[in-house]
Formats: sequence, C-alpha cells, structure tokens
Amino acid sequence: MRKSFESAPVGAISRRSLLATGLAVGAGAGLGPLGRAAAAFGDTSSEALTSGDAAILRFLSAAEILETDLWQQYNELGGIQDSEVPGGSGSPRYVAALRKLDLDMPQYIHDNTEDEFTHFTFINAYLESRGGEAVNLDRFRTLPSSKATGAQQIGRLTNLMELTVDTTWWTRYRSRTGNPDFGDKFPPAVPGLSEGRFPAIPRSDKDLKPREHIQAIANTAGFHFGTIEQGGTSLYPSLAQRVSDPEVLRVLLSIGPTEAMHFQTWHDKAGNAPEVTDPTNGLAFPSLNAPPFGGEDFQTNLIMPEPTIFLKRRFPACSIIRPTKTDGAAMGAVKALTADGLFIGHSKEFFDALKELATAADAATPQA
Repeated sequence: MRKSFESAPVGAISRRSLLATGLAVGAGAGLGPLGRAAAAFGDTSSEALTSGDAAILRFLSAAEILETDLWQQYNELGGIQDSEVPGGSGSPRYVAALRKLDLDMPQYIHDNTEDEFTHFTFINAYLESRGGEAVNLDRFRTLPSSKATGAQQIGRLTNLMELTVDTTWWTRYRSRTGNPDFGDKFPPAVPGLSEGRFPAIPRSDKDLKPREHIQAIANTAGFHFGTIEQGGTSLYPSLAQRVSDPEVLRVLLSIGPTEAMHFQTWHDKAGNAPEVTDPTNGLAFPSLNAPPFGGEDFQTNLIMPEPTIFLKRRFPACSIIRPTKTDGAAMGAVKALTADGLFIGHSKEFFDALKELATAADAATPQA
C-alpha cells in the first residue's frame, strides 16, 4: 500500500507545497537565516541542544536535503508522479529500462523520494523546536535539470548526468574477511563506473536510444541507488556515537535503519541489472554471477550482509553495517558524494558550506 500523509496532524507543514517548489525548510548555520517555517511543528522540548548535537543534526539535514534533490530527479523521470511526490511527468523508455531491474522500480523510487523528504523536514523541525537553526540550501540550487521530456526545469543541488559511481559496496558487504573500518579495500562490482563520468538519467530525449544506451543509463541508476543508500546506512550509526542527548540519539537511531531498508532494496535490484555494453561510450555491465565474481558469496540473490570482522580481528565474525567508525564520518560522506560527481558544477562557496557543516559535526563529542 502506498504511504500517505493524508492523516498528518493538524499544524504540520504542507509537504506537497514544499516538494513541488523544491524548497527546503528553515535556515542553516553558516548558510544564512532564510526562514523558520519548521517551527510550525511545535516544541518537543524546552531544553536547548548542545552545540555538538545541533551540529550533527544540521549536517544530517543537509545530507538529507541533497538526497531528496537527487531522488526527486530520479522520480520525475523514473518514478510515480502523484500528489505525494509531485513534479515531473515520467520518461516511458527510461521507466521501461529501469523495470528490467524490477517491475516495481517506479514505486520504490517514489517511496525512497518520499522518505528522504520526510527525513530532512523532520530534522529541521526538530532542530527549531530545540532552539537550533534549520538548514536551507536553496541558494545553491544552480545546477541544470535534465532536458529530457518529463523533467522539471528548475535549479538542482545535485548532478546526475556525470556520475563516477563507487560500486565497492557490492563486494564489501559480501566479504567475510574485510571491513573498511580496518582499512580493508574492495574491488568494484562494475569497474567501468569508476573510470569515467556517466549519466544515471537521460540528459535529453537523445539518450532514449539506442536501446543498449538507455539500458546502461538505467543500470547506472540502479547501482547509484545502492551507493547513495549504503552511505546513509553507515552515516547515522557513525554519528550517533557522538551525540549527547538521549532524544537526539533516538532521532538518529530511528531514521538510520530506514536508510538500511533502502539500501537492502537497492542491493537486491542492482543484482538484476542486465549485461549490456553502451555503444556510445563503451561502459560495460558484466554478469555478477560469472568470474571474477560468482560462487556462493556473490550470487546476485544474496543481499544480507555476510558476517565479517568487527571491533577486533580476534573476535568472531558478525553480520554488521560497515563502516561505522565515527572519526571523520561526516567529512568522509562529503568526500564520497563529491567523488561520485554529484556536485560537478558547484561553486567554491557550496563546497565551503558543506565542509563547514561536516567539520562541526565531526568535532562533536558526547557530553555528560
């Protein structure tokens, strides 16, 4: 059943009007006081947040705003457009290629988009209810939209048309001996995606053919979905180790697992990406059931984390989220998103703002 906000409590902000205009809520520290609309949700506590907790929440809000922006672009062309996630009108050939990965891809894209929107609107509202400042990145909405039929022509925060996708999460979560928290490295599932810049949405209607080209674009999106959501899966438990307030901890521990739900969904769908070589640029998607992969640990229908080393190599293997080491977690997320190509075309001011938010979050320490 499709999720609905029809029963939202009286006084809640209209999520439809905000998403339709692509606007974030409130004002971010270091980004300018651009409004306090989230206060309409009402106070949940009379105690002010510690500076560290506020910094962590502000960084997470910024990360969720960026996620919402990229998912909104995916939904406009490949998801379900309705009153819950308005904007765009779909691209039938792109949708058909996405459905090669799963027939329900449009619904899953829609629901992921909706979830990310609720994350940043809640965090912003919660920040303001505790005396903090919400985050607004609207002045950085300067990147162009896809020109393909179905996409809105509005300013964007993220660039889905020049991606360098890290697919090492595929092998990392199937490793029984390695953990990035120990400095271990993992090979990419699709090496070609780490060796160039590729579109994950059609840049214009010219990208809708030949068939192999639009399929490669859809495959790129399928793997990018997993890349994005595994990052959020690790980010929340990493930063949760730095918060002080039990209620803030509850916020992080309640939102973080939904990112893991997203990740497992996309892990499953990426495994269905058909073998194809893009005739326009040579990007090849190999069979993940054949060498150098294949075998028991690389069956494409296996999507549960394999047990691996945790905390100390001498301990028994354990099925875990990886990584969860907290040092530099926020800045690590910024670097990963930047390396992904999501921010190609942005100004130095944008990068400085993200680094400021990440530095403050990484400096937070629990207070008694």
